[in-house]
Amino acid sequence: MKPILRRGLGLLTVIAFTGIWMLSSSMGEKVRRERTCQGKGSLEVIVTDSLERTFVARQDIENWLEKEYRAYAGLPLDSVDLDRIEHIILSHSAVRDCEAWLTDDGILHVEIGQRQPAVRFDDGSNGYYADAEGFIFPLQSRGGADVPVISGKLPLKVERGFKGFPEDPAQHEWLMQMVNLVNYMKGTVWEHNLSAITVDAAGNLVLLPREGKEKFLFGAPTEIPGKFALLEAYYQSVAPAKAPGYYKHVDLRYAGQLVCKK
Repeated sequence: MKPILRRGLGLLTVIAFTGIWMLSSSMGEKVRRERTCQGKGSLEVIVTDSLERTFVARQDIENWLEKEYRAYAGLPLDSVDLDRIEHIILSHSAVRDCEAWLTDDGILHVEIGQRQPAVRFDDGSNGYYADAEGFIFPLQSRGGADVPVISGKLPLKVERGFKGFPEDPAQHEWLMQMVNLVNYMKGTVWEHNLSAITVDAAGNLVLLPREGKEKFLFGAPTEIPGKFALLEAYYQSVAPAKAPGYYKHVDLRYAGQLVCKK
């Protein structure tokens, strides 16, 4: 075959495939204009971490969209604002990430991931979670999380219903220190042997054991490994030498030194 003829056939092939692609694309767009979204009755919701947390359910997604997006049912597929749908769902504090898409059968699909609390705070009048990044969000009406609870005179000023990061740098630093503290305890004997962590009027952390009447004065949430090393030393060397309940207060604030008081 002559080179000119070969190039001509190649060009015709490209043109033919381009025409077919444009025709199929045009037909696809026409189909999407003619087909409509089926609405909440056929809504498909995937909660990727539903086995770990139950903050958000399919019914919640339906209610949010019905209230805030309203008439998406019956709209042509190319008229449904998926970005807006994702924005509505992400505006709810327990949702960490969201993706929405439509299929040609008119079904709206929504996939979400929930926020994972690292710690729970309770100042006596308001309770809220914080995740590993320091994002604060309210306690949820649906479900709960088995995480350490920090109560008492918290140096955090959080209004009821607040979600986001603390604006005050000092508060944000303290919050992240608390996240580091509970992460350090996770998977150790302290996670189960300590029943509560409170903050006293002076801003010191006080650790309370599940068994025994000691109060462990931890101080600021700093020097965490060293203080837990002292706590371990207390249970291994000091407590066995005395009758149960002999010491009522154990101070862990001094590096390498235990201060025990009756």
